[in-house]
Amino acid sequence: MDCNVFNPVDLPCGRTIQNRLVKTAMYEHMANFSGGPPNEFHYGLYSEWAKHGWGMTLTGNVQVSPHHLTLGRDIVVPPTLNAEDFKPFKRWAEVIHGTVDGTRTLAIMQLSHAGRQSANFIGGRLPFVPPLAPSSIRVGAGHTENRERGAVSDLMFHALFQVPTEMTTLDILYVQSSFVRGALLAYKSGFDGVQLHAAHGYLLAQFMSPKSNVRNDKYSVASENATRLLFEVVDAIRKVVPATFIIGIKINSADYVTSGSTEEVSQEGERRVMDYIRTIASWGAIDFIEISGGDYEKPDFMACRGSRKTDRQAFFAQFSRTVMKDLYRSPLPFPSVPLILLTGGLRSHSHLQAALMSKHADLLGIGRGAVLCPDLPKILRLQLQNSGFSSTWADRPFAHEPEAVFRASKWVPSVKLIGAGVGTAWYTTRMRDIAVSQIKNPRAEPPPADYNRGGLVAVFKMWAWFDSRMALIWVVGIFSVLVVAEVFYQY
Repeated sequence: MDCNVFNPVDLPCGRTIQNRLVKTAMYEHMANFSGGPPNEFHYGLYSEWAKHGWGMTLTGNVQVSPHHLTLGRDIVVPPTLNAEDFKPFKRWAEVIHGTVDGTRTLAIMQLSHAGRQSANFIGGRLPFVPPLAPSSIRVGAGHTENRERGAVSDLMFHALFQVPTEMTTLDILYVQSSFVRGALLAYKSGFDGVQLHAAHGYLLAQFMSPKSNVRNDKYSVASENATRLLFEVVDAIRKVVPATFIIGIKINSADYVTSGSTEEVSQEGERRVMDYIRTIASWGAIDFIEISGGDYEKPDFMACRGSRKTDRQAFFAQFSRTVMKDLYRSPLPFPSVPLILLTGGLRSHSHLQAALMSKHADLLGIGRGAVLCPDLPKILRLQLQNSGFSSTWADRPFAHEPEAVFRASKWVPSVKLIGAGVGTAWYTTRMRDIAVSQIKNPRAEPPPADYNRGGLVAVFKMWAWFDSRMALIWVVGIFSVLVVAEVFYQY
């Protein structure tokens, strides 16, 4: 296995990634409220990443359903695909591609459907209209760990999430066609591929989890059915795009069991997801698999600090290594084996190099680090040219992480998810700062990160970014709910 961060690697579809550095998906919160196409803020933000030679850039999630949004300001696949619909997406793809030293960043659109995790008020539906899901199980219900939450947390879950409506076969077919429409949008707009979001408790993941799926039909979680919807979506997309169009999948590394001891849950969850990954790889249609974990009920993927984060990163790294060993022992022809994308905990060049050398991953995903340090690929190239592999910089973190500001104020209720949501807000406002700076002057360096911006200030700035015609009373009325709601959406 090639262990140089800047060596190219081929995808099964035949496309080549010029280096192993991947800017992974993060929720931007910059579209029109109630959803819409990409706009000047997206172009400004992604133009900064495009200057510095990332091997592949994944967009924040693009919702295939306007009635199943996450935080209201989602980019949405338009209901029709005509020339006017394509224009903003074509510009977005052009911006992402960029050109650095003759290389071209691959542009991947992440497609998503929130399912039961589409919240009240901001989910694109009328108030208290339930979302669709595999089964009528509300977020936060029917799981042993959730029954141990405090009263405040339980109240928040009830306020934010409806009991969903169980999907009919026609509903499922319509969702499939929506993902296909999203893939066609990406292809015809000039994107190089799509990533299907089947992690973090979104709809595709909901069909694979017994926590959210108790169906008894062909879309149940029985071993022969659990990945059926995902397969049908992938198969339908492959039929309408060229063979060189990239298809990736983001999948959970655990959270597919409902009860048992910690060890039993870990072993059973790992067994399930390994079976899923083997099945997905056997289709011979997937180019890369990103390994993630957690959902809205157990958002460990949002951990920001301390030993919890370290343990989570160690688990993902070890699990991804297990996946790679298993796939390369499979009977699949070598060129058909999906590449493994590892995201999280990669904070220095030595981390990147170790992940490749230890065969933990083929591709190296950087999310929040790319927000703090958009020019990371450029910095690494210069350091390698000037210092080789000198330990004086190889172990140095790319950027300081503002973990101290993630703490919520004393007056905020002690809800498990709030701290992570405050962190999400900080990074969201940081992305907006970069976007605004590039709109004003595309040649300028982005402003330095504002480490003095407190967590609750970041939350306010994230949600107070409304059109001037929005009534102040409306903003104030939902603000307290949104403080908690925004915790769930780190991509």
